Order: sequence, then C-alpha cells, then structure tokens
Amino acid sequence: MIGTALLRTHESGASAPHKAALVDPAFATTAITRAFTGRPARALRNHFIDQYDPIAPEGYPALHHLTGPLRKAATAAGDTRLIHLWAGTGHRHAKAERTLDTYARLAGRL
Repeated sequence: MIGTALLRTHESGASAPHKAALVDPAFATTAITRAFTGRPARALRNHFIDQYDPIAPEGYPALHHLTGPLRKAATAAGDTRLIHLWAGTGHRHAKAERTLDTYARLAGRL
C-alpha cells in the first residue's frame, strides 16, 4: 500500500498541518484508533488518541459526525493535537513532491 506516501504530494488533499505532522519529530509513532470516527484506522499518535481511544465506542458513522466540527476547527487552527493524522507506519517516506515523482521513486526510478 502506498497511500501514506502520497499524503505530502503537491496534489494531495491533506491539510497543511497533516502534511507537516508527517515529518515532525514530535509524531514518532502511529496507533490504530477508533477515537475520531468509531472505526479502526491508523494515525499518528497525538493527544486526542491518547485521551479518547481507550473510551471510544464502535460508533461509525455517528462518532465521525460528532467529532467532525472539532476536527474541522482544529485543522483550521493548525492544532495537530486534536485532528486525525491518518498515516501508515512508513509515514517518514512521504515527500513533498509531485505524485508522479513519488510513483517513480517508489518504483526505483529516481
């Protein structure tokens, strides 16, 4: 899977705070969490996961809709403590480059 490798590309729809977190040394680990949506997904470990994952219900899509306004406001404020920072374990390989260059790099052509 190469989804995470595409998150920092110029064409990615990921937010600026999300793109920055992928290379921020403060975000060293990932975790599987239900805290943001009620459905398991891997994300960079942050304050929201630490606080709410232990008590997060399996409530998709209700939990997704309940946390939506918080995530939107936190993203607008650049607050990476409260937003979902989806990422795989190889998130450090994501580069700020064109998608085409990412594909070529991963194929061993660069």
